Amino acid sequence: MDAIHVAAALLSALLHAGWNAAVKANARPPQMMTAQMTMSALIVLPGLLWTGLPATASWPWIAGSTASNLVAVSALLRAYESSGFGIAYPVVRAICVLLVVPLAAALSGETLSLAGLAGVGLISLSLLLLAMGNAGPGAVPRAAMGWIAVAGAATAAYVMCDAQGVRRAGSPVAYGFVVSITNAALMLWWQRKASRPWQVLAQHAAAAGPLSLAAVASYLLILWVWTRAPIAPAAALRDTSAIFAILIAIVWLREPFTRLRLLAIGLAAAAVPLLRLA
Repeated sequence: MDAIHVAAALLSALLHAGWNAAVKANARPPQMMTAQMTMSALIVLPGLLWTGLPATASWPWIAGSTASNLVAVSALLRAYESSGFGIAYPVVRAICVLLVVPLAAALSGETLSLAGLAGVGLISLSLLLLAMGNAGPGAVPRAAMGWIAVAGAATAAYVMCDAQGVRRAGSPVAYGFVVSITNAALMLWWQRKASRPWQVLAQHAAAAGPLSLAAVASYLLILWVWTRAPIAPAAALRDTSAIFAILIAIVWLREPFTRLRLLAIGLAAAAVPLLRLA
């Protein structure tokens, strides 16, 4: 991976961590997630007049990404209810990293060097250490572990769909715009009985605006990286978003800087140069 691709993947991770943490911090995470996705679709909709639609070959992957994203978001929100952000989010990202490596080999024929495998392993270990550091005195409920596993597998699925689809789309921007719209449309349909979407958007518009900009920028950045760099190491770098979430909590929320967190951050930092050699 070139330095510019590493930097773009890390910036994508930082933006991803920021908006996910803000959604979890909201009093009503499902409504905040719905508002953010709806606002994202409204932001990118005019852009399609400029980019046009992505190539036909990418549409099956768009469908797969949209369906997988709904499963991932729904399962993650359920996991948050009983295990919390600090446990669910890092473990979901770790599961995703571990699954993307064999999936990328099977679907794209990509193989990692020993350095690349070591980098992916270090990031997975760092994410699991973060989850351990955030675990309370009680065990994580079995139901929460089930939702975490589903969210991790679904996240890996939409990562692979996006990586395959954007390479066939002709334009990462057009692909990203369309998926942002299809994700929002499916989420609104899924939440149709729980709340009125436009009412939810009106209630959360002020907060959803900056979160939507961060989400769209994060998504477009990683799509661009996948058009030029191997899937697995780029996905692993983006999944350092959990590390950035911890740094945000330490710097802005004044959470404790424990030895376990320091070790997790150090392992993730050590993985970056290894993934450049993947």
